[in-house]
Amino acid sequence: MCYPFMNSSHFLKVLCLLSCFIFIRCSQSEPPTPFNPAPQTTDQSTTITYLALGDSYTIGQSVTTNERWPEQLKALLEADDIFVSNINYIAQTGWTSGNLISAIKQQEPIKHDLVSLLIGVNNQYQGRDFQEFKIEFDTLVNISQRQLKEEDYFFVVSIPDYGVTPFGQDNAETIAEELDAYNSYMQTYCSSRNIPFINITDISRSIGEVEGALASDNLHPGPYQYELWAEAIFPIVRAFFN
Repeated sequence: MCYPFMNSSHFLKVLCLLSCFIFIRCSQSEPPTPFNPAPQTTDQSTTITYLALGDSYTIGQSVTTNERWPEQLKALLEADDIFVSNINYIAQTGWTSGNLISAIKQQEPIKHDLVSLLIGVNNQYQGRDFQEFKIEFDTLVNISQRQLKEEDYFFVVSIPDYGVTPFGQDNAETIAEELDAYNSYMQTYCSSRNIPFINITDISRSIGEVEGALASDNLHPGPYQYELWAEAIFPIVRAFFN
C-alpha cells in the first residue's frame, strides 16, 4: 500500500522512531532470573538418646545436675556434633547391682542409642557376697545391651576408690583391695565380650583430696573429678559414631 503524502525521508523517520520505541519497551521488561543452584548441605551432626545406669556416682550425689559426669560427657559430645536429645537415668544413691536390676525391670525403659553402666560400690560397702555380684553384673550387662536400639553402643565404667576420701581413709587398704577385685572381674568380663571398660579408678586415687575432687560430703566426687572422668570416657564414646 502506498501513501502519497509520505516521502522516503518521512518514512525513514517513522521507521527510526518505531525502532527506538521497541528498544525502550524491551529494555524495560523484567531481566531473566539467574540460575542459582541450591546450596549443598554438609551437616554431619548426629542426635542420640542416652541411658545412664548406676548408683550415686551416676546420679551425682551432692553435685548439681550439670556437674554429673554423664552431663559433662553430653557437653563434650555436643561440642563435637554428637547431640544428646536427653539423658535418662536409672540410678540412685545406695543401690547395689541387685537393686539396679529390679529398678530396670520395673521401669521398662525404652530403647536408647547409648547406654552406660557403673555399679558395684554398694555391694562392696555393704559386705555382700562377691560371687553374688559376679552373677548380677553379668545379668546387668545383658539387660543393658537389650536397652540399645540397634548398634552396640554400650560401655562400663570402673568403680572409683572411696578409700582415698576422708570417709574411707580409716579402712583405705581393705577398700582398695576389694574394689580392685570388683574392677578386675568387670574388666575381664567386658574384655571377653568386646565391651569398652573405662578405668576412672586411677583418677580417683591420683587426685585424692585436690580442690574440686570431692563434693561437700567429702565422700562423692566433685565437679572437677567428674570432669576428668568425662574427658577419659569421651574418646571411647566418640569413636562409636565415627
